[in-house]
Amino acid sequence: MADYLVRAIAAGGNVRAFVAVTTDLVDEARRRHDTWPTATAALGRTLTGAAIMGATLKDKDESLTLRFAGDGPLGGIICDSDEQGQVRGYVNNPHVDLDLNAAGKLDVAGAVGAGLLHITRQLALQGVYTGTSEIVSGEIAEDLAYYLTKSEQTPSAVSLGVRVGADGAVVAAGGYLVQLMPATSQSDVEQLEINIGALGAVSMAVEQGMTPEQILASVLAGMDYEILERRDLRFACRCSRERALGALAMLDEEDLESMIKEDQGAELSCHFCGEVYRFSEEEIRSVRTAPGEH
Repeated sequence: MADYLVRAIAAGGNVRAFVAVTTDLVDEARRRHDTWPTATAALGRTLTGAAIMGATLKDKDESLTLRFAGDGPLGGIICDSDEQGQVRGYVNNPHVDLDLNAAGKLDVAGAVGAGLLHITRQLALQGVYTGTSEIVSGEIAEDLAYYLTKSEQTPSAVSLGVRVGADGAVVAAGGYLVQLMPATSQSDVEQLEINIGALGAVSMAVEQGMTPEQILASVLAGMDYEILERRDLRFACRCSRERALGALAMLDEEDLESMIKEDQGAELSCHFCGEVYRFSEEEIRSVRTAPGEH
């Protein structure tokens, strides 16, 4: 199944729902960053959360960034997405694999630790806005739900899941976000609670072959709803060789000279996707500037 997301409204517009399958893009991130199982689960949940929240953006030039600044061994997670379904991200320490937690699952909370969640939206008309809340569990989904409910005053249910196989590859990944508007009836709230409880782990649903539409139907069972959009999702980075060369041009003359004399070139890697760009002595010389120009 290709990765994609569906966006819907229910209960006369009083409920908003987003469901995504992200198996391929999460496994692409695992491969690029060589993440170990616990790190894979933490990064995968955050990438999925970013993909879903990216669907709330309105303009093609808008973007959203999730940053978990925790004190756990991961050292932090940063993921971003845009209105076009492009997602990227990384963990500071990809080689984290803790013992299973008391429930027999990957200990994402232990890997993330305590700290702060920062969510930045770069909006077309309102500029850049960053909101912050505490990391309440480190399980990612609960932290996003807490942020949306407390900081943005939108009661939200979030579920994110990643199943990692014995070989470390991603078997299934996906998630959903359900948001309640102020006029949502108590009966609809209770119905949603029943539905979410009956569905169980979203990663298991994806592994069993359920599509975003089928998961949506389970979450919104017993309610009238309308699917507004189907959006393809993929791991994609905005880095390029030209941008990397531009970064070299920002260095001072002494650093550039050192690269030429001592390293006989330069190597830059992108944090978000792991792509490596190598530059020859001649290319470094082409971006050097005369003294005093910096």
